[in-house]
Amino acid sequence: MTTDNGTAVVFRGQGLKGDARHPEKARNTPKPQPARPDWLRVKAPVSEGYRETAAIIRENRLVTVCEEASCPNIGECWQKKHATMMILGSVCTRACAFCNVATGRPDRLDDDEPQRVADAVAKLALSHVVITSVDRDDLADGGAGHFARTINAIRAASPDTTVEVLTPDFLKKDGALEVVVAARPDVFNHNLETIPRLYPSVRPGARYFASLKLLADAKAMDPTIFTKSGIMVGLGEEREEVVQVMDDMRSASVDFMTIGQYLQPTPKHYPLERFWTPDEFRGLQELGTAKGFLLISSTPLTRSSYHADEDFAALKSARQAEQGA
Repeated sequence: MTTDNGTAVVFRGQGLKGDARHPEKARNTPKPQPARPDWLRVKAPVSEGYRETAAIIRENRLVTVCEEASCPNIGECWQKKHATMMILGSVCTRACAFCNVATGRPDRLDDDEPQRVADAVAKLALSHVVITSVDRDDLADGGAGHFARTINAIRAASPDTTVEVLTPDFLKKDGALEVVVAARPDVFNHNLETIPRLYPSVRPGARYFASLKLLADAKAMDPTIFTKSGIMVGLGEEREEVVQVMDDMRSASVDFMTIGQYLQPTPKHYPLERFWTPDEFRGLQELGTAKGFLLISSTPLTRSSYHADEDFAALKSARQAEQGA
């Protein structure tokens, strides 16, 4: 696999399994994974649209979070040719206890990747695209410049495509956020992932209030950009703790909140405490709407980029209605 200039493209994380994929979890005691309830069962990805999407991803030598994070919605989304590109390589420098993306020594930064992402977006004819990444604590700017170059490449290749970025926290990377915001994504997303009490065990490399500040700063830098954040439930949080996160997000002027069910990737990942019911998710959605989010998606299968194109249209309509009121 090579770039246009003949340089080899190596994704160390792709294809790795078990302890090779997550060496930091090698000594963890395996925890049983309970059977999923009916409301979390999805069809196997076998459609023609899925195969066409996969072919374009392979042809452009790209990584997707859909595959690397084992997203349950990949069959539905790829059938519609909606794929979430994961830039900056396939190996993360963090070791979050819930995540299935490979951890370890990161891939070499690929200067041709932004253009290949833009080419894939054009071939997929996407009206809205989500770009995410691994954490790159090894880079001076945390990968912010690469995000900006990717946004600019997409704009040049597909001027009518709206761009949503789901970024790392850029912890201790001064000026990184400014670089991404200056590239004018339509949506700036950074996930809080869980409640603050669980950060030391679930997201040990991150800081809850630093992530919250990132969201507030993005909105302050450009109030026209929609801001978005999400959490998982099923990790041991209490409902009142989820409600507090809602309030924290509103205090940071977050426009759109997503809430989905945590699904334990392997027996050595953070243990699943329980499945929240569809009724409980509906209750959170109603509460979030009452708290003033422009949009909230709260279902068992909700993920950051699930139905992102439809959600962006709904966000625009909600803002227009609010401004016209």
